Amino acid sequence: MKQKVESEQDVASKKCIIADYYANHYDELKEFVISRLQVVDEAEDIVQDIFVRLLQSDQMISPVTLPCLVYTMARNKVIDYWRCRQQHEKYEHFIRKGCWINSSSEGVESIFSAREVNEILERGIAQLTESQRSVYRLNLYEDMPVRQIAVVLNLKYKQAEKKLGVARKKVRGFVEKALAG
Repeated sequence: MKQKVESEQDVASKKCIIADYYANHYDELKEFVISRLQVVDEAEDIVQDIFVRLLQSDQMISPVTLPCLVYTMARNKVIDYWRCRQQHEKYEHFIRKGCWINSSSEGVESIFSAREVNEILERGIAQLTESQRSVYRLNLYEDMPVRQIAVVLNLKYKQAEKKLGVARKKVRGFVEKALAG
């Protein structure tokens, strides 16, 4: 019983530390993210997400470690944003320059529908091994990070990370070939 009380006190203390940091440093952290993104709405979302994740995490947090953790998370979120943005632009360019788009009478009928693209994606996923498929689906459809996938599937973090990387590469190659030809 004593351990449970202590852990509840630890959780309450952690939440207090995070709430105090949020109240005192929200604007500062938002400015940090804005300076790297130049997109105010995205910066606000990223900062909110950081604090939500901190409140949900099982990590031990103290007033000394929190600033480093917050800025590391912010930096990683900014990197993820730009990586995602780069992939979006790559595929947008790929679709725009595709040979199926031209000014002839084919028009809208020649562009892939969302259903067709989803079918192509599912065929690509079907070519994965069962374990790769599980990891990929949890990441893609459930938006689970690698750490959570590893826990759910009872894998080591590095195993889950490697399976996800291989699965992404295989599916990406399949989809690119299917859309190009």
